[in-house]
Amino acid sequence: MTGTPAPAVVVTSYSIHLPADDRFATAAGLPPVATAAGLPAVTPGCPADQAYTLLGRKGLLYKEPATRLALCAAHRALGLPDGVRPDVPLDPGTAVVAASNLGNVATVVDVTRAVAREGSRGVSPMAAPNASSNVIASSIAMWFRLAGPNLMVCSGETAGLDALALGALLLRARRADRVLVVGAEPDDETAVAVRGHAAGGPPLRAGAACVVLEPATRAGTPLATVTVGPTVRHRADVPPWPVPVVVGPGHLDPAAAWGDGYGFQGVLQTALATRLVAEGADGVAVLCGGTDDGWRTALLAPPGRQP
Repeated sequence: MTGTPAPAVVVTSYSIHLPADDRFATAAGLPPVATAAGLPAVTPGCPADQAYTLLGRKGLLYKEPATRLALCAAHRALGLPDGVRPDVPLDPGTAVVAASNLGNVATVVDVTRAVAREGSRGVSPMAAPNASSNVIASSIAMWFRLAGPNLMVCSGETAGLDALALGALLLRARRADRVLVVGAEPDDETAVAVRGHAAGGPPLRAGAACVVLEPATRAGTPLATVTVGPTVRHRADVPPWPVPVVVGPGHLDPAAAWGDGYGFQGVLQTALATRLVAEGADGVAVLCGGTDDGWRTALLAPPGRQP
């Protein structure tokens, strides 16, 4: 018995939310990434402590920086007006897949230290929920009233593309009609210490990005068709790209100009690739990963064409 083939997966919206940062900013804002090779510049977003300017003030008091940045990216990808929190019925057809490796690591450390010093009574009941590894994904779902499947990915340098692959799988399995794939990282002292970086490599960068996935049969105005490849252990095992543009290490690399996105790097690169395709590129490959965590790729093509 054969079923109807699953439709292609397309990106229908995206956002990149990188707060202005003196380590990377110029007088005009964030520098463009490899503009000579065609990657666009990105307008800086608000920092986590000013997320209320985009999201409104209510409900943000105990949200961690990575959660606030992820909410900002999702808000922008959904095209919502500034300062307005959605007041809509629950949407059971929209899923959330979030990617972050360090999003709540500061809270986990603080809670662990508090318990060691004072026992469980030393933990604030307002801080404790942030110790959940799923806090970013669940916060997005509750904030925007999205009642579909809700997943969190913490898989190292490939986390962003792993989340993208899970989002596409939810659509192909018809578990959702739409998926918000969101990545975010903080750059607090604890996160920076845990991540570390090689000498001369870019430091950890706080930020977030979001891409909205839908089946091609449902999407009204898709921006790009997307396919995610398997994870491979070594970079030499990555198959050759059948497209003219590659966004990733050693090619058009946003990390070189903006810093290390770590868990959200793959989502950021996919958003940039979507923009390039929407602006006329015949196809764009995304390369994400590292020697410790393996490598993964995604291919994006104009709507109606398989990558």
